Amino acid sequence: MEVGRPNRDRGAERAGSAESDASSELHGVDRLRAVVNRLRTPEIGCPWDLEQTPESLVPYLLEEAHEAAEAIRAGVDDSIRDELGDVLLNVLLQVRIAEEEGRFTLEAVAENTAAKVIRRHPHVWGDERGADRERIRQNWRRIKQEEDPERESSALRSLPSTLPALLRACRVGSDAARIGFDWPDASGPLEKVVEETEEIRAVLDEPTSSPVDRQRALHHEIGDLLLAVTSLARHGSVDPEAALSDAVVRFRARFEHVERVARDRDTRDLDVLEAAWQEAKRREAGRLPPP
Repeated sequence: MEVGRPNRDRGAERAGSAESDASSELHGVDRLRAVVNRLRTPEIGCPWDLEQTPESLVPYLLEEAHEAAEAIRAGVDDSIRDELGDVLLNVLLQVRIAEEEGRFTLEAVAENTAAKVIRRHPHVWGDERGADRERIRQNWRRIKQEEDPERESSALRSLPSTLPALLRACRVGSDAARIGFDWPDASGPLEKVVEETEEIRAVLDEPTSSPVDRQRALHHEIGDLLLAVTSLARHGSVDPEAALSDAVVRFRARFEHVERVARDRDTRDLDVLEAAWQEAKRREAGRLPPP
């Protein structure tokens, strides 16, 4: 008799039972919870899922959130549904582990969130009906401060380090603007972009600096330039993360044309490649027919 075979057979029986429960008797979120519970059940679950911890799952949660954002921007419903489902799966895995450790339940998460949303919307559920947008923002900040009195009193919110840097920069700029520390219009940050660009040029033109010093200075000045660009985007009501993402998509589409030209002509001549790039831009703008 093969060692361990009876245990595997019993596990298969339980697995079949669990699958039947999850597939036939439950629906929607309840079914997905049952699926997650089975994945995390010793002997009949998935070895990979069983060895995961809240910390080990964080990269997957972030990845799925970014994929969901990309799907939403693309506007394809099937992709949005699938990616939001992956985010929900990661949330339920985190909650399942917390339940196993006796820390909290999905019901507690939902109740806490519902209570928080109601508390922060007195203009919907309370006595602030008819409040204007500024009053709503003031109430929101006041209520959040009351919820956590130890929260830093600085106007700058404590933002998670995992937040994309461009988004963090926009949030910091918005927070500073709340107390009046901001340019009156877009011309201010535009001038700042020009100023920071000139400072980068000065670093590159400095002949006496060591490679290490130059790299350190470039790191500093390019950071300042990117911060100024996010301020310019904010004044133009542009999401810099989405704008950069769209620019990358355009670059890839144009570069695919450049690659085809380089391959077809068997060349890396920069003038030829630049001409192909400009041709791709004109085609993108509708001034040339597709190939």
